[in-house]
Amino acid sequence: MGTPDGSGPDAAEEDPRKRPRRRGDALNAAIFEAVLAELKETGYARLTMERVAERARTGKASLYRRWPNRARLVMEAVYHVVPRYMDAPDTGSLRGDLLELFRGVALLLEGPTGEAMRGVLGEVLHDPEVAEQIRSASRGESLAQIRRVADRAVARGEVRAEALTPRRLEAGHAVMRHHFLFQGTPITDRVIEEVVDEVVLPLFTAPPPG
Repeated sequence: MGTPDGSGPDAAEEDPRKRPRRRGDALNAAIFEAVLAELKETGYARLTMERVAERARTGKASLYRRWPNRARLVMEAVYHVVPRYMDAPDTGSLRGDLLELFRGVALLLEGPTGEAMRGVLGEVLHDPEVAEQIRSASRGESLAQIRRVADRAVARGEVRAEALTPRRLEAGHAVMRHHFLFQGTPITDRVIEEVVDEVVLPLFTAPPPG
């Protein structure tokens, strides 16, 4: 218990100057986890830099030094969790790999990442400056993940490398996002199988364009 003048251990725990100093990756990880927790509890509309800083036990200035606005911060937090869901294992077949990949995408969209996508999309549509910032910060994670799956299929001889155009590689994720935005969650395994069997596999195994 603290003393009446606030000099006890409880007061020390609440004094920001006495908090453990974190820098670099450790601080960023704490901030990203705070963002995801806020998205889950309150949603994107009510998420503020102040609430994230408080939850991460850091100063608001630390956030603004790294990210100019909440949209950029939220996108960085999303990139922080993407590898947990979208690094599809090698199942030995293209279809198996695609099913695992898009199951991970479905899980990602059902959580705070889905809430982030809806919120950031709303800001992008109404603020050209934010839209440009988001485009410039994009890492192409979705394309990179499915390209790894496709490269394994090429190595197995299941598809031809020249058939894997950027538009064909993007199609599956585009359909998943469209379903999420207009149909919501959960995204069932039946939907995932339809995306793989009716969209992605036919495109990947079709003759190369031209």
